[in-house]
Amino acid sequence: MSVQQIDAKMLSRMFFAGAKNLESKKEWINELNVFPVPDGDTGTNMTMTIMSAAREVSALGDDVDMNAVCKAISSGSLRGARGNSGVILSQLLRGFTKRIKEEEILTIPVLVEALDKAVETAYKAVMKPKEGTILTVARGAADKAKALAADGVGDDMEAFLSGVIEHARYVLSQTPEMLPVLKQAGVVDSGGQGLVEVLAGALDAYLGKEIDFSVQAPTVQAAGNGTRQNLEEETEIKFGYCTEFIIMLNKTFNIKMEMDFKAYLESIGDSIVCVADEDIVKVHVHTNDPGLAIQKALKYGALSNMKIDNMRLEHQEKLFKMAEKEEGKAAGQESGKAAQTAEAAADAPPKDFGFIAVSVGEGINEIFRSLGVDYIIEGGQTMNPSTADILDAVDKVNAKTIFILPNNKNIILAANQAAELTAEKDLFVIPTKTIPQGITAVINFVPELSVEENEANMLAEIEHVCTGQVTYAVRDTVIDDKEIKKGDFMGIGDTGILAVGGDMTAVAGDTVSKMMGPESELISIYYGSDVKEEAAEAFRAQIADRYPDCDIELQYGGQPIYYYVMSVE
Repeated sequence: MSVQQIDAKMLSRMFFAGAKNLESKKEWINELNVFPVPDGDTGTNMTMTIMSAAREVSALGDDVDMNAVCKAISSGSLRGARGNSGVILSQLLRGFTKRIKEEEILTIPVLVEALDKAVETAYKAVMKPKEGTILTVARGAADKAKALAADGVGDDMEAFLSGVIEHARYVLSQTPEMLPVLKQAGVVDSGGQGLVEVLAGALDAYLGKEIDFSVQAPTVQAAGNGTRQNLEEETEIKFGYCTEFIIMLNKTFNIKMEMDFKAYLESIGDSIVCVADEDIVKVHVHTNDPGLAIQKALKYGALSNMKIDNMRLEHQEKLFKMAEKEEGKAAGQESGKAAQTAEAAADAPPKDFGFIAVSVGEGINEIFRSLGVDYIIEGGQTMNPSTADILDAVDKVNAKTIFILPNNKNIILAANQAAELTAEKDLFVIPTKTIPQGITAVINFVPELSVEENEANMLAEIEHVCTGQVTYAVRDTVIDDKEIKKGDFMGIGDTGILAVGGDMTAVAGDTVSKMMGPESELISIYYGSDVKEEAAEAFRAQIADRYPDCDIELQYGGQPIYYYVMSVE
């Protein structure tokens, strides 16, 4: 028989179970994304968000109180939040824990208030909440909790939790009726599905079902080091040394320092656990160069309880050393460059303005740099940078005021969250949803104008940019009343599918045509890594013939997935 109250230990078990259940379903949740393009990441984003919190809760051990558990859940999910779905999930958890952190036990009335607070917090975080999403499912669960309490569920916690989750599933099943795009694709909302899996896992733990509560380190490293990720390193390099130590602090170790240190550990390894107390920090990391972790840690205090284990089998040692040598060399060079940059930044007075842009593709990165962008965060549809990634970039830009260009609608919330967490610098998020909007924004920046004037100008100018992107379908579906077959090329505009067909160039041309207006003057074309220059030049000539009164710009973008990214202004 289940207990009728939830203490800190039970809450931890329920949270772990919810996180693990979500993790086990992440690929399926990714497949629920509406648009049939290879950018399904809702499950991944939500999993990375909640597992960030789960690792912090795991580090607390068994002897915990409610406040400590709540703090770990809230701060861990906030810093690990990725994409819209991840940010919203972190806000739900933040609101929920805010209400319960001072309680010793959770009763039904407390849970009712906590669920309501979770929904309130999440809705406030979204500029334009849309029904038929994770927000709707969360609100449905909170409303059902109120109704059950009012109907006299009494002290029957099992009946209460089961009723709430059952209703959440029902609301989820109704999301296709709220969002036509879901109904056309024959799926429920992926974010809502993710939330239901978290709740279902939590209920399983409460009921005493057998669950694997171990928490694994993340297998995907954060992009955001300002350079292009090396695919070979991501897929082939193994981290061979299990490194553990305790830092005996000689200075205050605030949240910003903790985030910076964790970010550094992520740059040299994985399986990271970094838990800060008042005067000590416990560190665990798998890396190919323990010396780098130790050297960095010495900046915060003396070290104790050091342990370094080689996890490789002896017959693999030669291969490992070869990989380690290359990694150590690269890491050493990067570390030296970073140190020199940091010293120079510390000595130089901060400039008035700086820019951070999220970008993808070698060519587009260079375009942003040539326009004066100070820091490039690698990311986009398939990898949304986290709040922590953006904060790390902010720390590296030596400027009083920094403009952030998310260049993707799924990154705007994480950028806004970073702005809220930054006190030392003034951050302004220009809500650019596409790469062309970001380019237009920075082009229209005028150093002589005030921050407010520049912000207003950039916001106004990006409204004039129409964007189209050409990619391919990975499944059969119907979107916007257009029948799409697997392998078809699709032109996706700001408002939906603009063109579909079997000829990529024809689809790209039709996409441009749909974006044209009576006052259109400039057409910009950025061709991707899978398009040859000759083919791109031929496409440019075709568009120039079709629109002789427009200026046509063709540039190498180098972006993956999207053959062409185009804009009309």
